[in-house]
Amino acid sequence: MADLTTVEPAIGGETLDHLCWRTLGSADAIEQVLALNPRLTSVVLPEGAEVILPARSPSPRMLETVQLWS
Repeated sequence: MADLTTVEPAIGGETLDHLCWRTLGSADAIEQVLALNPRLTSVVLPEGAEVILPARSPSPRMLETVQLWS
């Protein structure tokens, strides 16, 4: 079975939500990231801190469209 997590080093002063946006494309996984990294004690990450991330979701994002005229 393939590993379902990845490890990503943080950029100095980067926040956890920014790291999620940069690597996963969304900040929706913050709770999962915190569960995978119980040693994280601060939202601001030190340079090079290795953060375990969940695997990216294989499902593409759906864009909602609005039709103005019938």
